[in-house]
This record gives sequence, structure tokens and C-alpha cells, in this order.
Amino acid sequence: MSGRRIGFWYRMAAVLCKPPLVVLFKRDWHGMEHIPADGGFITAINHNSYLDPLSYAHFQYNTGRVPRFLAKAALFRGGFVGTMLRGTGQIPVYRESADAANAFRSAVDAINKGECVAFYPEGTLTRDPEMWPMRGKTGAARVALLTKAPVIPVAQWGANEAVPPYAKERRVRLFPRKTLKVHAGPPVDLSEFYGQEPTAEVLRAATDTIMDAITELLSEVRGEPAPVQRYDRPTGAGTDGPPLPLADEEST
Repeated sequence: MSGRRIGFWYRMAAVLCKPPLVVLFKRDWHGMEHIPADGGFITAINHNSYLDPLSYAHFQYNTGRVPRFLAKAALFRGGFVGTMLRGTGQIPVYRESADAANAFRSAVDAINKGECVAFYPEGTLTRDPEMWPMRGKTGAARVALLTKAPVIPVAQWGANEAVPPYAKERRVRLFPRKTLKVHAGPPVDLSEFYGQEPTAEVLRAATDTIMDAITELLSEVRGEPAPVQRYDRPTGAGTDGPPLPLADEEST
């Protein structure tokens, strides 16, 4: 089944967002051939700037397959942003509530209908001091193992140079023109996990496999080796440190 058509709201978002992105930034895009032409799939993306969702959406929009992002439910509550999110079919995430599982059901339904769901497995902007991907949450892996949909890893770099995360001064640094780098890789092989009981250990192993693929891509984009251990909230420990509570793994 083919994916969601590029409807009115997505085209309006493109009309509003693409011109400034084209004018203000250079582009370094690779791997569009890895975005499936049809059928449902997942993209798993690193997150290092408030700008990078627009950078990634621009990249995928140009492939003809529009993504459905999981976003905080508060963003959907009225106003222009809420109208755009609802109109473009984004998926609200209700954290710490009885409705928290609805996002995953919606993601599974979308994929089964042939759409793309985009996950930021870290769940938030990276806290790694060098902006490498953190330890991922298990939401993308849960959906991937349930649907057996392809998981396309995506690495981004450059948006963080224009809009740094957690900057003490909220400044936008547009000049000199920054290059928005978006590189997609081949599907992550999760076949070894298919058919297994989705225990915390299995979900953690599948998530680490996805994060390894994203980190490897980002290492190529940055032209430098990634750290051996992955940053882990809230302690800052690597993946060998104490695991996060399972309840926290439910979020995206």
C-alpha cells in the first residue's frame, strides 16, 4: 500500500518552510534511495537542534514520502502550530497518562496503512556534551518488532550550528551560511529479534542496534569516530551504566 498523499496542509507547510530553508542554508543530502517508494516504514533520527525536524522534513518531503512525527500533545492544543500538526497528521504523545500507549497504537496503524512514522529515539535533544546520540528509548524498536517494517536510520548535522541546543543565549547563528546535512542509511537488520518475546532485554538490544546504525552514520557525516560509550540520561553514564526504569522506556 502506498503512503499518505501530500495533502493541502503538508503542501502549505512546504510553501511556508522550504523557501527560507533554501535561501538561508546549504544542503548536503545523501541516501534518498534508502527511503522506500511504497509501504509503511520507520525512520529513526538523531536530535541535536530545535531546527532539525524542519531540516529532516524538508529532506523527506523531497522524496515524495511525507513523515508523521510523534510530538508532545501540548503542541496540538489550538493555535497555528496545533492546526498544522493536526492537518498534517502528526501523532500526539501523552506522556505519563493513561493515553500514553495511544501514540504507539497510532504509529502501528499508520505503518500498517503504508505510511512513514519518524521517531527521535532519544526522546529529546541530546545531552551528550559532544552532541553524539544518547541512549535511545525503546518506542521505535517496539513498533518495529510489532510491524516488522523497515527501519531507516538517519543522521543529521549542521542545524545545531545554526540553532545550538540548550544554549545559554537563545541566538540563531545564520551567517556564514550553515550546511544542513541529512544522510539516510540502509534499513537496520532487526531480523534476529523477530518472533522473540518483547522483553526489556530484547527491546533494549533492538534499540541499541538502531542507535548504533544512527551513530555510525553520524560518524561518517562528522568525519570523526564516535565515543565508545553512549551517553545515558540522567546519570551521564554510558550504556554499561545503570539502566533507566522500564516505565521511562515507554516514551518515545
